[in-house]
Amino acid sequence: MQSVWTDSVYFPSFDKLKKDIHTDVLIIGGGITGLLCAYQLQQSGINYVLVEADHICNGITKNTTAKITSQHGLIYHKLIQRFGVEKAHMYLDANETALKEYRRLCKSIDCSFEAKNSYVYSLDNSHKIGKELNALRTLGFHAEYEDKLPLPFPTAGAVRFRHQAQFNPLKFLSEIAKGLNIYEQTKVQELAPNLAITEHGKITAKNIIVTTHFPFLNKHGSYFLKMYQHRSYVIAYKHAPNVDGMYVDESLKGLSFRNYKNLLLLGGGDHRTGKHGGNWQELSAFAKTHYSNAKEVYRWATQDCMTLDEVPYIGQYSKNTPSLYVATGFNKWGMTSAMTAAMILRDMVLGKENPYAPVFSPSRSIVRPQLFVNAFESATNLLTPTTKRCPHLGCALKWNPAEHTWDCPCHGSRFTHDGQLIDNPATGDFKKER
Repeated sequence: MQSVWTDSVYFPSFDKLKKDIHTDVLIIGGGITGLLCAYQLQQSGINYVLVEADHICNGITKNTTAKITSQHGLIYHKLIQRFGVEKAHMYLDANETALKEYRRLCKSIDCSFEAKNSYVYSLDNSHKIGKELNALRTLGFHAEYEDKLPLPFPTAGAVRFRHQAQFNPLKFLSEIAKGLNIYEQTKVQELAPNLAITEHGKITAKNIIVTTHFPFLNKHGSYFLKMYQHRSYVIAYKHAPNVDGMYVDESLKGLSFRNYKNLLLLGGGDHRTGKHGGNWQELSAFAKTHYSNAKEVYRWATQDCMTLDEVPYIGQYSKNTPSLYVATGFNKWGMTSAMTAAMILRDMVLGKENPYAPVFSPSRSIVRPQLFVNAFESATNLLTPTTKRCPHLGCALKWNPAEHTWDCPCHGSRFTHDGQLIDNPATGDFKKER
């Protein structure tokens, strides 16, 4: 199983850390967020080091559908209700700024960058579409109603954002990575204030940024309560239509569409990690019905960290860790969120005020309905009798028959059939039965 992006993309290789070093900023995690943080720090003349436990971009980043857009579902009317107009505007401006930065960088990088319109549609609720359009008018953003979509089923309408974009993320990042100060196969085994301990060296840093998808430090920030993980699936088809845009259902369990070269990327089959869902079977059945001549070329799956209020956590890891920072919880919108995180965290370690930081603060209120859902899932799975348990916090693991993995419904760690770690927040394998 590999994504379309991994085909014919080559990354530079980096040495393993084998000594003690000092730096101003340590970045832990070599996915898109870590690399963009490193790039932004390097452009600002800041001394930094990035360490990656495996190889850069070998985790969640390679499995994105790579939509660069500030249209994150029907989110803006929710943001106004939850946070008010000012912070909703911050969120929109932050993501539009991220989109502009991609446009600037991609002018000199061959990464199939294309300007495309973005659409969020509803199958049966035109009222939701109307509320979102009204919210965007309140924010002064020009969005449009669209009722004729090149999709093989009727909808109740869609919200259109013009001048968004799509690209090949690994081609982009393979260029960004060149010349960055990176150590690969360097796993952080222990983290203390201003200190990271690896297998063969200690790293002393004035500031530390954690970009490991799901934060691995449990004693601060309560991320194990503030987030859960969600799996989704993609199949790339040839001999399928060109939809000339990016389309996503407003429902978490709906379908998404975009093209890459001569392929149609069909996404969906979503479910909470450790639960049952449609997976690739749902996508195959849809394509068989609606795109009968299409032929599957690639298939892959990805995993997203979901927050309590649909806004990422970017900033100080917790109120009690002044020199420790985090970027996580991108809610399926990792492209602009990663760039937003890189620019906010760059300013924070420079001691500069970033105008968008307040809306993303990880220390904001956690009193949201999703908190109680997360707590219930954790309690239920902790009490489930089974010998296969997640080493993260001890939850019962569930067998995923579609991907032949053991998955944790509490926090989303995943393991091979033999117990080897695939996805964090767990930091090691689970104990095998004797």
